[in-house]
Order: sequence, then C-alpha cells, then structure tokens
Amino acid sequence: QVQLVESGGGLVQTGGSLRLSCAASGRTFSRNGMGWFRQAPGKEREFVTAITRDGYTTFYADSVKGRFTISRDNAKNTVYLQMNSLKPEDTAVYYCAANSKYYTDLSEGREYDYWGQGTQVTVSS
Repeated sequence: QVQLVESGGGLVQTGGSLRLSCAASGRTFSRNGMGWFRQAPGKEREFVTAITRDGYTTFYADSVKGRFTISRDNAKNTVYLQMNSLKPEDTAVYYCAANSKYYTDLSEGREYDYWGQGTQVTVSS
C-alpha cells in the first residue's frame, strides 16, 4: 500500500512558476513509476508527465514539454513537478500517482495503482 500526499499548489500569474511535491509513504516508493495527471473543470483527466522508477526516463505531454520538469528523490520518497511559464490553461487539480507494474504505459491513468488527493493550481491571466 502506498499513500500519496501532494503539496505546493496555489494561485500564480501567467508566466509564473510553481513546484509541486508528492510525498509517498511506505518502503516501496523506488519500485514505482510515478506520474502527474491533471483535471480541469468540465474536462477529463489528462496525463501531464511521468518518470520511471529509476528516474532515468521521463515522459511529457506535448502541452507541457519545455515548461514542466518531473524529478524524484527515492531517498526522500518524493516526486516533484517543477512548472515554469505557466499559462491559464494549466489551471487544474493536479494528482500524483504510483504505478507498480513492470511493463506498462506510464501515460495511461488506468495503469496506476495509487492516487493522491490532488492539489489545486490556478493560473490567472
């Protein structure tokens, strides 16, 4: 069982930056691929970014490439999402998720086993 707690959301102006954190409980954090997803009001949940269990490979949605960076610290059981050059369309609830599968598509939400409660990110124009 993995429990995930996100933090770092808030209100920021267009062009600003935020850094989200996701702290995981348990001793199996390093065995999980980790992802960030987001859901805006009235829209479906969408993939944002993911990182493999060893941290060597990352994946990004086209909409955030070059602006967002995912990283992880397995010693601290934490995954981070650095968001720069934020736009109003980035406004959403951001969720982190853990995926314990070995052969999996980290961009697919249905592949994830555990989810955090979400943190709100609002970008004002």
